[in-house]
Amino acid sequence: MLYSKFSLAIFFSFGKCDPLFCLIFHFTLTLYFSHLLLNSSGHCKNLAPESEKASTILSSNDPPVMLAKVDASDEANRGLATDYKIQGFPTIKILRNGGKTIQEYNGPRETDGIVAYLKKQVGPASVQIKSEEDAGILIDEQKIFIVSWVFPALSGEEYDNFTTLAQKLRSDYDFGHTTNAKFLPRGEIVSGPIVRLFKPFDELFVDFQDFQVNVLENFIEEASIPGVTILDNEPRNFEYVNKFFRRAKAKAMLFLNFTAELDTFKSKYNDVAVLYKGKEPSFLLGDINASRKAFEYFGLKEDQAPLIIIIQKPYGLKYLKSNILPDQIAPRLKDYKAGNLKPFINLEDMVLNSEKNGHIFVCLTVLLEFYAPWCGHSKNLAPTLDEVAILYEDDDDILIAKFHATANDITNEIFDVPSVPYLVLQSCKW
Repeated sequence: MLYSKFSLAIFFSFGKCDPLFCLIFHFTLTLYFSHLLLNSSGHCKNLAPESEKASTILSSNDPPVMLAKVDASDEANRGLATDYKIQGFPTIKILRNGGKTIQEYNGPRETDGIVAYLKKQVGPASVQIKSEEDAGILIDEQKIFIVSWVFPALSGEEYDNFTTLAQKLRSDYDFGHTTNAKFLPRGEIVSGPIVRLFKPFDELFVDFQDFQVNVLENFIEEASIPGVTILDNEPRNFEYVNKFFRRAKAKAMLFLNFTAELDTFKSKYNDVAVLYKGKEPSFLLGDINASRKAFEYFGLKEDQAPLIIIIQKPYGLKYLKSNILPDQIAPRLKDYKAGNLKPFINLEDMVLNSEKNGHIFVCLTVLLEFYAPWCGHSKNLAPTLDEVAILYEDDDDILIAKFHATANDITNEIFDVPSVPYLVLQSCKW
């Protein structure tokens, strides 16, 4: 080993270093990117200089942190990219234990944030709290912090399960452990072992006593989301908004003008969220002045606000009510839970036929792109697809087509479109 077992090696190779060699490090973070995309993708362009500056800073860390890049477009690295299921660029992975443990990198993508985030990844996943002073330093009133105390010593099945989960989730949460609950700033001292999750919203802390890894992970996921997630321009809320949209659960979202309408709607909406606590859907309250991307993604318009939209999983069905009144929110949710609402389907005016160059097709192979006009990757892909369409213009058995994925609704039951752009190649009979 070139580093001690607590060292951190974050490598980026340009195809000049053997990926297997890189994977022997105890801890590795790999950023996959493509030279083909580096010159066109805004995300790749923005990340490249930030990661280079972070690399310079972290190389002098104790222990040193080394950064490297893997060019996923290089034939020599295709197998590696396939093994780690790289589908978009840039993608950042955290690999531990020689690549046996893999985590997504969910940290910042600017220099200072990358440096701070990765320094936290060095060392134990859970920090021992030995005094009130330790607790005061570690437990920030503006952040989520998860503490376990185990009696009489830091050992046993509960402790092992907690540290296992802390290792798995260390990219997303801060963990600590103690043998003395008196050191903790909030909450009564109860008989252990127990997990206490501190948070800057709702009830401020919540206790849990089931140490099964999967059950404890589900508890942390549920408890770390506010009863009503706020989407506004406050940076401190961004973390919770990201978690809200990543969850594979039904979602209820109320969008309105916070300046003019928040006081009228907030209490009514919070009351409804309390009724469905621990159940579906999850709730979000968004300011239309901070929700432009959400409106684009869901195909909404500002003149529909105040509006409530419910997204039902797994098929992505939408239930929309425009210009809703505060007293209509609770009945709307009740009707949704009872199955009394009809889904809203957004469709552009379009002509569907099976003609190409004046011919009617009996069998056709279709390359269909799901795109959004506001998406940078969709814009970058457009010229390439145009060239492909021209190439097959005279081929009566092949059709190149595109589908505006935000102006037209299509359920996941037909096509599962995780993001845009998304390409589907299918043989169809007309």
